Amino acid sequence: MNKMRRLFGLSTIALAVLGSGVAFAADKPEIKIGYVEGWSDSVATTNVAATIIRTKLGYPVKLVPVAAGIMWGGVARGDLDVTLSAWLPGTHEAYYKQYKDKVTILGTNYAGAKIGLIVPAYVTAKTIGDLEGQKAAFDGRIVGIDAGAGVMKHTEEAIKAYGLSLKLLPSSGPGMASELARSIKENKAIAVTGWIPHWMFAKWKLKFLEDPKKVFGEEEHVDTVANPGLATKAPDVAAFLKKFSWNGPEIGGVMLAVENGAKPAPAAEKWVAEHQARVGEWLK
Repeated sequence: MNKMRRLFGLSTIALAVLGSGVAFAADKPEIKIGYVEGWSDSVATTNVAATIIRTKLGYPVKLVPVAAGIMWGGVARGDLDVTLSAWLPGTHEAYYKQYKDKVTILGTNYAGAKIGLIVPAYVTAKTIGDLEGQKAAFDGRIVGIDAGAGVMKHTEEAIKAYGLSLKLLPSSGPGMASELARSIKENKAIAVTGWIPHWMFAKWKLKFLEDPKKVFGEEEHVDTVANPGLATKAPDVAAFLKKFSWNGPEIGGVMLAVENGAKPAPAAEKWVAEHQARVGEWLK
């Protein structure tokens, strides 16, 4: 009788798991994905990919928040199976040179990534050089983020390269966004340091100021980089990740949901549930 009860209990648990749509096969290994917790694009992309790997491919997934350098090293050593947060060819150039013989680039999951100076779409300035002639409208300032950030260093170089007399004001990511929101509400001109993908492009109509001197560099792409062993460990996961690539409005929707208070995992699950056809393309 006790044996039958145990079997019945196990069957009930199995049915419950199957009914939830998340059934992990006993022989499927855990997939460890590294991401940068402070990067909203990294959080959004990683959680959507993890949701698909978990719910559609049946693998348990562990998300590991790490710094960028540790992330690359972890993938190279095999401590992490994959990351979807590699900014190339510029931002993570040093990491790629260090680990390129120990990792595999599966593909680009976001094209058109870039950093630069951003203004509301209604601003008449088109180039970084135009800021000097409209200095008064911009209150003689460029609103930045954390001092020492890459985009801040490039902005300091841009101020010199374009002969600007505007002051770069350090702030923080949230502080910059708050200043941007206030200026847009008042229909005022403002220039901020920023990048794409970012949730603010999903919330407001913005544009990058043209940078003919290429102080901020060329456009980049965010790549999916895996340990070579993933192809053997989970070939269907590797195949999915090779195809997984989404655009600005798609990633922006998830980032904005998180910015508005949703937890990353539920926000990703909601997006996957509402975009089954798109997910199906990646899983073909």
